[in-house]
Amino acid sequence: MKLLFDQNLSFKLCRHLADVFPESNQIRLISMEETEDRAVWEYAKAHGFVLVSHDADFADLATLFGPPPKVIWLRCGNQPTHAIERRLRDHAEAIAVFVEDEAAACWEIY
Repeated sequence: MKLLFDQNLSFKLCRHLADVFPESNQIRLISMEETEDRAVWEYAKAHGFVLVSHDADFADLATLFGPPPKVIWLRCGNQPTHAIERRLRDHAEAIAVFVEDEAAACWEIY
């Protein structure tokens, strides 16, 4: 399972979480930081990513269109990269279950 981190999350998460979420990427690393949310959504869908964001925009798209892609909405507020890494690492098993659930579109982590 690979994650696509929104521009408001550090590119360092890709490296820090490579053991748990290999092949993850970040919006800036693929030169999409100025891209509309809908185009990012389509990119994630076409390339098999789960979107990870602090913003409600992708959660709204998940509600409107359903998966894929699936969305992990971080509702924990802005935190240092190591705190986000820890949160995702701590929820890795639950994220795997979420990804396998065909009916689930968005999962919120507080």
